Amino acid sequence: MAAVEETGAPAIITNREGERTTPSVVLFQGGEPIVGTLALRSATVSPNDVVRFVKRQMGNPDWEFVTGEGQTFGPEEISALILRRMREDAEEMTGHTFDRAVITVPAYFSDAQRKATHDAGQIAGLEVMRVLNEPTAAALAFGIDSSATGTVLVYDLGGGTFDVTVMRVQDGELEVLATGGDRNLGGFDWDNATMGLLNERFVAAGGKSLLDDAAPGVAEDLREKAEMAKRTLSQSAKCVVMLSHDGVTQRIQLTREEFELTTRDLLERTQMHVEMTLEDARVDWSGIDRVLLVGGSTRMPAVRGLVENLSGRTPEHNVNPDEIVAMGSAIMAELLDLDSRRVDDVAVQDVTSHGLGTVVTIDGGPNMENSIIIPKNTAIPCRRSQVYSTVDDRQAAMEVEVTEGDDIDLDYVRVLGTSTIPVPPYPAGAPVEVSFDLDANGIIGVSVVDLTANKPLGTFTVDREANLSDPQIESSMQRIARMEVS
Repeated sequence: MAAVEETGAPAIITNREGERTTPSVVLFQGGEPIVGTLALRSATVSPNDVVRFVKRQMGNPDWEFVTGEGQTFGPEEISALILRRMREDAEEMTGHTFDRAVITVPAYFSDAQRKATHDAGQIAGLEVMRVLNEPTAAALAFGIDSSATGTVLVYDLGGGTFDVTVMRVQDGELEVLATGGDRNLGGFDWDNATMGLLNERFVAAGGKSLLDDAAPGVAEDLREKAEMAKRTLSQSAKCVVMLSHDGVTQRIQLTREEFELTTRDLLERTQMHVEMTLEDARVDWSGIDRVLLVGGSTRMPAVRGLVENLSGRTPEHNVNPDEIVAMGSAIMAELLDLDSRRVDDVAVQDVTSHGLGTVVTIDGGPNMENSIIIPKNTAIPCRRSQVYSTVDDRQAAMEVEVTEGDDIDLDYVRVLGTSTIPVPPYPAGAPVEVSFDLDANGIIGVSVVDLTANKPLGTFTVDREANLSDPQIESSMQRIARMEVS
C-alpha cells in the first residue's frame, strides 16, 4: 500500500509489523481473522483454517471458505478482510484517516473479477475511486519517476496471475496499446511444479508420496519448502531440501537447471502471451524502448533471461517489482483527487482486456452466435453501437444478453447479464440499435434505440449474474464491520 506525501512523491506505507508488503493470507482462529505474515506462517500447522490465493477466486460465485467454526465466507469477504486490515494499518502508521482508495487488479481480470474486487473494497468500508490495471499502475509510477518516454512493455508475473501490457509513454500521457495474460498463471504454479519434483525425488528414495497423504499439514509443509527452494534457486545455482515423513528422512538436492527444466512449460506460456500481445499492439520487439519486470516472481533468473533474449535489451533496474504497482496506484488516487492534487497532471488511457458483445440469431433461424460490439483492447471509456433486426412480425420484446469474450462461438464466451426490452410490433427486419457505454471502472451501460421511430426503447446497467447484489453487499459490510481483524 502507498500514498502520495506532501512533497508530491508516492511512498510505501508499512504495515503494523513494519513490513513493506503484506501477504494476502487470512487465518481464522476462534472465529476471528488474522491477516498477513502470521497467517502465512500458520499455513503448515493450521492448513484448514488458512485462506491463500483468494485473488484467483474473485468473481467465482461457487467458491466459499468454511472455517473450523462453520462460518462461511465468499471471495469478496475474504478480500475485504485483507483490505480492511491494510486500511487500519495505514491509518495507524500515518495518523490519517483513509476512506477512499484505488485498488489494482491484473490487467487480464474479467468483468466479474473487477466487479468483485470493487465490491470487496466497498465491503471493507472504502470508496473505490478506480479499479486500476496493475501494469498500468507500474508504468504510471515508472513514467513519472524517470520522465521516461517511448513504448514500454510491462511483464507482470505475480504469485497468482500473469499480465503483459504494451503502452506508450510520452509528454505526460500514458496510452495502453494492448494487454493480455492468464489469470491462472503465477508463482503458485512454479511452486506446484517444484512440489511435484520434490515429491518424485522423495518417493524414488523410498518415501511415501507427500501429495497423496491426507494428514493435516503434510502438503502445506511441502509447499512451504518448495517455495523456499524456488527463492533460494533465484540466488544460488543449487539448494538442499530436507523432507521427512512417516519415518523416512531424505536430503534432496535441486539445481537451478533442474528447476528451470521442470517449469519450462510455464515460462513458455508467458512467452506465448507476450507474443500475442505484441501482435495485438501492432508492434514488434524493435519498437519496444523499455521493458519493466513487475511482480515478485520476475526475480527468477529464467524469467529475466527470457525477457532479455526476446527483447534484446536489459529490463529496467531502478524498479522494485514488489512495490511499483502500489506506487502507481497512489499516483492515480492523487490524480483523481481534484481537491488536493499534489502530482503533475498525467493522462492515462487504458483498454478493455476482453471483448464485450451480445447474443444474436443467425439469419432469423434457431442458431445463435456472439456479436462483438466492443473489441478487446478498445480504449476506455468508450461508446460503441451495433444495429440488429427484429426476427418476425410477432416479436414483442428483445432479450439483450451482454457477453464477455472474443469469439463468435457462444461456448467460448461468458454471459455477464441479461435484460428484456419491449419493442413495437414491427415487420421482421426492423432495425434496432444496441449501444454499450463502458466507463473507466469497467461499468457497462446498455441502451436500445428503435431506429424506425428514432426513439429509445430502454437502458440498463448490467446486473452481473456472477457478482453480489446490493443487499448482499450491504449484509457483508455489516458482517465484516462487526469482526475484529488482527
